[in-house]
Amino acid sequence: MGVIRDFRDEIKVIRERDPAIHSAWEVFLYPSFKAMMFYRVAHKLYKRGFYFWARWISQKAVRKTGIEIHPGAQIGKGFFIDHGHGVIIGETTIIGDNVTLYQGVTLGGTGKEQGKRHPTIGNNVMISAGAKVLGSFTIGDNSKIGAGSVVLSEVPPGSTVVGVPGRVVKRNNQTLPQETLNQTDMPDPVKEDLAKLQKNNDELLRRIELLEKQMENAK
Repeated sequence: MGVIRDFRDEIKVIRERDPAIHSAWEVFLYPSFKAMMFYRVAHKLYKRGFYFWARWISQKAVRKTGIEIHPGAQIGKGFFIDHGHGVIIGETTIIGDNVTLYQGVTLGGTGKEQGKRHPTIGNNVMISAGAKVLGSFTIGDNSKIGAGSVVLSEVPPGSTVVGVPGRVVKRNNQTLPQETLNQTDMPDPVKEDLAKLQKNNDELLRRIELLEKQMENAK
């Protein structure tokens, strides 16, 4: 019953989150589906101490799907990888429920840590294409990581993170409904900083002009 339940859960999640899937049969061709089926078998072997066979299965999955999930990673319910090629999930990664990853995401370590060296991802988190989350820290619930961001430190719940290195540009997001799971609804901190700079510059010029007029009237 566990295998059947896993199949049903994966089919349900993929059909809910990918509008390109038109039938349940198509799900069987989906890289995320294959990767998760391999992962579940490998993870069970890993927990029982069969490390070689667990890694053998996970590496077979990489060759077939382009998605590398270490069998030691802990993944919650409702996990979804869109497209997925190039996704890497490290051994001590912990992923909560209803998490969405896009292609090219890395949940990795810095190479300098022992023990828990990969990130913990909270519930209802979206990590956009090409983002890198590196180190042993937590991405809080209901957060969004922008495409191409490099996150190297803790992210509070309900945050939006963009940039290299990643920085929080928005806080207190609500739980993410499926229609907001897109990679374009992100703030542009560079554009915002330039706008603030332009506003300050305009104000400075206005004050200089006012001062020049006052000096002319004083003559």
